[in-house]
Amino acid sequence: MIIELTHQYPRVLSIAGSDSGGGAGIQADLKTFAALGCFGMTAITAITAQNTCGVRAIHGVPPEMLRDQIDAVVDDIGVDAVKIGMLHSPKIVRTVAQAVARHALPHVVFDPVMVATSGAKLITDEAIGVLVAELFPRAAIITPNLDEAALLVGQPLHTVQDMHQAAQTLLGMGARAVLVKGGHLPGDQVVDLLLATDAEPLWMQAPRIQSANTHGTGCTLSSAIAAHLALGLTLAEAVQQARSFVRSALLAGASVKTGQGSGPLNHGFGPVVMRSRLCSEAVDFETPR
Repeated sequence: MIIELTHQYPRVLSIAGSDSGGGAGIQADLKTFAALGCFGMTAITAITAQNTCGVRAIHGVPPEMLRDQIDAVVDDIGVDAVKIGMLHSPKIVRTVAQAVARHALPHVVFDPVMVATSGAKLITDEAIGVLVAELFPRAAIITPNLDEAALLVGQPLHTVQDMHQAAQTLLGMGARAVLVKGGHLPGDQVVDLLLATDAEPLWMQAPRIQSANTHGTGCTLSSAIAAHLALGLTLAEAVQQARSFVRSALLAGASVKTGQGSGPLNHGFGPVVMRSRLCSEAVDFETPR
């Protein structure tokens, strides 16, 4: 056996729904991966017909097709980090959880997309129970916004103290680390909380950015965390760098009009060159006779 040195891109897989408008879902994830110098791949959970004004229709992908997408990518290309987004049914949740376990996928970032901007619940109670039981323990971090965290813990969240209590509750439900996003709280400052089982609370605060173009903010943040984990950062570093990326994308896209509703961020405000790193690969050569 000879050890051959080669180069490899940081590889990030998005398991999420498709946004035909290009502002959120796998489209936002791929833009984020590329902007941060990573090689992006996808396993689509659902196809949506949507634009900046809202979602018109959702067509779920069969679980078998989702499983085959994940297996095809992992078996050939490999994965350094994973972002998980919209999972619309218990079968889809179980399919993803089983794939994470089967392939021992690393650095899983789970964005529990469960509540629409209108406040409508996008997931059944049964599916919520399955994702808590089967995905929480397998994810490196979950990234609920205030409404999603409230739905998970079963009570409204109105203050930063409520955010802290909710994060502790989510850890008690099996999560290894939680980023509770406080953007829905009133005020001129946006406060987020990172709480992990083995670390002190990390409170992050920044001035609120006034922009109508916020579609895909949560998708972009979670995919940026996954990208930075694939690049070798610690969890706390990845979260802080991802927040910085989202803020810059919000600022860069604030004055641009795309569509008639809530427009997208500017993911391409400052892209970096696709990165590669040296790795070793064992290659078997047949001994000459």
